[in-house]
Amino acid sequence: MNRGIIFMLIATFAFSWMNLMAKYLQDFHPIQVVFFRTFGTFIFIFPYMVYKKVPIAGKYVFWLSIRGILSFISLALFFKVVQDIPLGSAVALRYTAPIFSVILAFFFLKEKVKFWQWISLIIALIGAFIMKGVDFRIDTSSFTLIMLSSLFVGGVFVIIRFLGPKEHYLTIINYFMVFSIIGSLFFISKWRMPIGEEWLWISLIGTLGLVGQVFLTKSFQLAETSAVAPLKYMELVYALLFGFLLFGETYGLWPIIGMLLVVLGMLLNIIIKRNK
Repeated sequence: MNRGIIFMLIATFAFSWMNLMAKYLQDFHPIQVVFFRTFGTFIFIFPYMVYKKVPIAGKYVFWLSIRGILSFISLALFFKVVQDIPLGSAVALRYTAPIFSVILAFFFLKEKVKFWQWISLIIALIGAFIMKGVDFRIDTSSFTLIMLSSLFVGGVFVIIRFLGPKEHYLTIINYFMVFSIIGSLFFISKWRMPIGEEWLWISLIGTLGLVGQVFLTKSFQLAETSAVAPLKYMELVYALLFGFLLFGETYGLWPIIGMLLVVLGMLLNIIIKRNK
């Protein structure tokens, strides 16, 4: 099997466990969970960057900073929603991020978008609204927050696409960590001290985030995006499984149809872009 595919499967498994940890730690403020996630990665990445003499500040400080801010806000919103609604629903709704990525790239990077790409994005958006309309566990506030999270992720995708050939990938990642750590500290009054086995879970969330980030990056380096990107949707399978086994989360027919439409729309978008 292609190593890129294996690495993507490892990445999705790690991110799925990270999302599970975020839901398990729902007694903590979501921004404190963001701190655990990013600090646990930063303590590994930053020394490595210094050792390898990877640029810390980078050349495009403004756009790197915007990337860091958007990523921090997006992750905080996502962890907040994960704590409030079923895990599978939160993960599925966040998959709408490519919709905003395509729209923002169309306006800001002047990328051409095929007619059938627009159709695929509409299919995914319909799926998201079906989920909201038929699953009463997804309240309006959570739906709004997760769509905002997806919008910011879409913005991050576009900025990374712009910065990709110009900055080292670790420099880009490190800005996310630094801005998230600093931003989290503004909410320290809402934190509480972990006790007992909670120290293990907060350590795991950072480690799993690092493993997922590294293997995701290596996967895209070793294989074509069109070959490995669809495997990212394995996260939804894991989320549904974890949600059922650990939190007793179940779904009716229409919420499942909504999820499938979101995934179908995003997969069609990948296929269409590949045929470009």
